[in-house]
Amino acid sequence: MPPAPTPVPAPLHLPLDYPVYCEAGAVAYVGRIAQRAAPSHRVAVITDHTVASHHAAALVAQFPAERTRLFAIPPGEQEKTRARWAELTDALIAWGAGRDTTVVALGGGVIGDLAGFVAATFMRGLPVIQVPTTLLAMVDASVGGKTALDTPAGKNLVGAFHNPAAVVIDPGVLASLPPATLRSGLAEMLKHGVIADASYFDAVLQALPDLLSLGAAAPQFAPLIAASVQIKANVVAEDTREGGLRQILNFGHTIAHAIEKVQCYDMRHGDAVAMGMVTEARLAEQVGVAAPGIAVAVRDAVHRAGLPWQLPIGIALDAVIAETHGDKKARGGAARYALPRGIGEMESAEGEWAVPVADDLVRTALLEQVA
Repeated sequence: MPPAPTPVPAPLHLPLDYPVYCEAGAVAYVGRIAQRAAPSHRVAVITDHTVASHHAAALVAQFPAERTRLFAIPPGEQEKTRARWAELTDALIAWGAGRDTTVVALGGGVIGDLAGFVAATFMRGLPVIQVPTTLLAMVDASVGGKTALDTPAGKNLVGAFHNPAAVVIDPGVLASLPPATLRSGLAEMLKHGVIADASYFDAVLQALPDLLSLGAAAPQFAPLIAASVQIKANVVAEDTREGGLRQILNFGHTIAHAIEKVQCYDMRHGDAVAMGMVTEARLAEQVGVAAPGIAVAVRDAVHRAGLPWQLPIGIALDAVIAETHGDKKARGGAARYALPRGIGEMESAEGEWAVPVADDLVRTALLEQVA
């Protein structure tokens, strides 16, 4: 008799309507997890060329060859467009995909957002299995059901809330990442500590020497990823459509998205978030939300993680400030920010969870980060 298959690992205990698996080797179970969470006739695996070279063959082999198709696009934020969405949906139609199709998003945050939006909109909605391959996507982008495209006017301005049928996180795939890409994901882990859990923030700081020296081999990665997912899941469960509390997950992102836009997305998202967290922590002090000291604490953490805290050389501050007015949290054209009261606690702003800040204060904060 052939040996019994290895049991699928148990999902994390989270307050979500879909399972999230987080275990080394979990990518080998994607086929069986998909069969359980989203049984279908066809499987469309959407990825980028870089990820495909490392992981696509093994994943595609878990599904029936005659009913599975790999769709690979060039890597990078510049691909998260309406044109690429149209190309992918047209390719699905040409292949004969119908509502009996499951989408598997294999990649980082760009692929998760783009493939998720394809799934959300194709024939009014297909199930999607998120298989994140970057640290940033594992701890943040793959959980919560946000999907989006960028437009010339800004980042993530066209999108939909579309929960995955399952999320499969395999810390082992981090070994294929360049060190700078792996490092950039630390920004979102630090963010989760700032917004919700001071003890988690301290745990990440204590683990940084191993995380940076050992990389994906660091034993702390798996439990820290799981704990980060727990923090995000707790927030998302309270506010599924970003009407209030969920806005705290945008700490650092108002400035980050503005920087990315001005830089034409020619930078890693985690690096921009690191800069944005330093700016917005300083804003929290300037408007009296936080006591002095949090800006230094956040800047020190970012620096210790090997992430940039100074702005890109030569960046136009007026352009950055102008871009903040197009942020999704803006109201009446005025920028609003998710601001911390301290490490582990955010300003509720009487249930709004976002604080309007005058442009002159934003400029003052940004000037502190000019290289």
